[in-house]
Amino acid sequence: MPALQNSPLHPLATQEADLIRRAVAGDVEAIRQIIAIHNQRLYRLVRAVVRSNADAEDVLQDAYLRAFASLGTFKGGSSLSTWLSRIALNAALMRLRAQKRLKRSAVTLPTDAQIIPFPLVSPTADPERVMAQRQLLHLVEEATDALPDTFRLVFVARIIEGLSVEETAMLLDLPPATVKTRLHRARKLIRTRLEEQIGPVLIDAFPFAGARCSRLTDAVIARLGLEK
Repeated sequence: MPALQNSPLHPLATQEADLIRRAVAGDVEAIRQIIAIHNQRLYRLVRAVVRSNADAEDVLQDAYLRAFASLGTFKGGSSLSTWLSRIALNAALMRLRAQKRLKRSAVTLPTDAQIIPFPLVSPTADPERVMAQRQLLHLVEEATDALPDTFRLVFVARIIEGLSVEETAMLLDLPPATVKTRLHRARKLIRTRLEEQIGPVLIDAFPFAGARCSRLTDAVIARLGLEK
């Protein structure tokens, strides 16, 4: 199926190629569509590295700027999603290395223990149910953030983002067997904190849509020097 989707004859490939062509030409609407399509995945992957909401948004903006600046060189050797994900991960890893160097050179630095605020499902939702869901989602975030870096990236890609073993291996430049081993260990560590509570709620973890998505999109377009 992936080969079919990458085929020039496949409708999805044709649509993606058209978006890329328009974005390279400076079409703001095409840029917005590309960001909207890929924002959720890229945000989750970046946050899995930097573990900070503010840093994740900042890194993602920089990643988009780098991506759109070099979009004309994209040859389609991989999907646009994979290409963007690699740029975003590289940007996040660069930020992480810079933070570690800063920590080594500083005596003290403030810690960021912020938890992503989850909006209420709806104004009429049952308050107790909403609170229980929020608490469980916070547990998911905390347990995920507590994973070692190598396990956390695999866990976010495979479980939260839903990538296949092969897609995760390609994204992180790992052998598929390593992806499976790290995922097994990550699940074991997570299970000690969440037990049976993992599963259906993970699809809602680390949301990045609505106003936050629009804000980042506007910032990227502004920094590209294009009209909104």
